[in-house]
Amino acid sequence: MKVVSFLKEKTGYSISPDAMFDVQVKRIHEYKRQLLNILGIVYRYKKMKEMTAIERKAKFVPRVCIFGGKAFATYVQAKRIVKLITDVGSTVNHDPEIGDLLKVVFVPDYNVTVAELLIPASELSQHISTAGMEASGTSNMKFSMNGCLLIGTLDGANVEIRQEVGNENFFLFGAQAHEIAGLRKERSEGKFVPDPRFEEVKEFVRSGAFGSYNYDELIGSLEGNKGFGRADYFLVGKDFPSYIECQERVDEAYRDQKRWTRMSILNTAGSYKFSSDRTIDEYARDIWNIEPLELP
Repeated sequence: MKVVSFLKEKTGYSISPDAMFDVQVKRIHEYKRQLLNILGIVYRYKKMKEMTAIERKAKFVPRVCIFGGKAFATYVQAKRIVKLITDVGSTVNHDPEIGDLLKVVFVPDYNVTVAELLIPASELSQHISTAGMEASGTSNMKFSMNGCLLIGTLDGANVEIRQEVGNENFFLFGAQAHEIAGLRKERSEGKFVPDPRFEEVKEFVRSGAFGSYNYDELIGSLEGNKGFGRADYFLVGKDFPSYIECQERVDEAYRDQKRWTRMSILNTAGSYKFSSDRTIDEYARDIWNIEPLELP
């Protein structure tokens, strides 16, 4: 309830505490792919709108999709992504047909204090960078340690987290690092064929469904085969089908709360390797060559 009150105070949006809290909080950058996340939400929203109320409730788990992070002052594309997130939220959150089935919230001024509130409340956390581009990442460790399940690519610390918590307790999707160069080459040669669902969601954004802002520059970065700021360098289109199918597996798992709780517990139990206690002990023993000092 603390997070519900906090988000109401900071954003004005009322959210249901009974919905899944789906969180992506990190620096806003194209390689971290907040754009993939929000396009997945747009697809989810569009499919909801095409269904009856009974069909929607049967198909989708209620979610509150929470974003947070800061964009560098001159990083225009990152700011466009933030704009899209807030525009989608403004539309979805005021749609009476959707109600508590879907909410989209961008938390302003994300910082450590906000993290201390959000991370323990999170049930699903998104670490969905283009494979091979994340040096490590540490927030995924914090989420996993707090019993939050992760959806992500085989990138950065996701690789080790998945090894420790068990493959079955991690929602994996997307191209792998060794495939990226070849996929970009295929794109430059005009061989990439986008999934119809990806084309559908791009067209929906361009339709004006989320306001009058012109998103051609943002959506255009996902199109073409060559050129600076074009050709989908971060492979959003390539991974989009895998991503939305993985999100369907998330919904399926969440419906079985016994299974979800077990996965959550195993995430916490498997996160010991990423604790600062273990890290400092290893440094002291293997690098610094110092012994513990016993206090009298």
